[in-house]
Amino acid sequence: MTLKVDGSVSILVVDDSPETRSELQSILAVAGYQQIVLAESAHEAFQRLSLANANAPAEAVEVVLMDIMMRDTDGVEACRRIKADKRYRDLPILMVTAIKAGAFLETAFAAGAADYVTKPINRLELLTRMSSALKLKREMDRRKAREEELEQALQEIKVLRGILPICSRCKKIRDEHGQWHSVESYIKGHSEADFSHLICPECLDKHFPR
Repeated sequence: MTLKVDGSVSILVVDDSPETRSELQSILAVAGYQQIVLAESAHEAFQRLSLANANAPAEAVEVVLMDIMMRDTDGVEACRRIKADKRYRDLPILMVTAIKAGAFLETAFAAGAADYVTKPINRLELLTRMSSALKLKREMDRRKAREEELEQALQEIKVLRGILPICSRCKKIRDEHGQWHSVESYIKGHSEADFSHLICPECLDKHFPR
């Protein structure tokens, strides 16, 4: 079975075993992934993601493969720290583990892991789980973009609602501060509408008789 991959995806592989890093890199490269960044510890991964500088833009990493058992900081704690950074809340992190204990994996998921891959590495399992994680992330990105566009649109829209106090003689409208305004100035100040002044046929006949 051949999976179609997007070679432009940037992948961060974090594992303190040179053999596992090499194996993962080889599988990913053969599958067509071209941007593979390697880190031999959680600390190096933090540096790659610029976690120490919260004001820096997010690094262009779209998925992380993280070993659970590492010497300095284990993968669960590393996952928790990455996910605590608002820049990477939606970054999918797949745990790479030989441990299949339910409680341990439950802790990893609670820390923010999206999925896991078991050792020894199975090529099809790795690529399938990565593909699923990337599809989910991109759907979340699209949904977030739509929500941001909607929020921006709502902020720009001003809608007139409720009862407007209007003078029965001069037709001026009273605002919430008790000030009176012409219909044009009130509507322009409380909506996105504007005016182009014309003369209706009735007024034309009344004020400019032929």
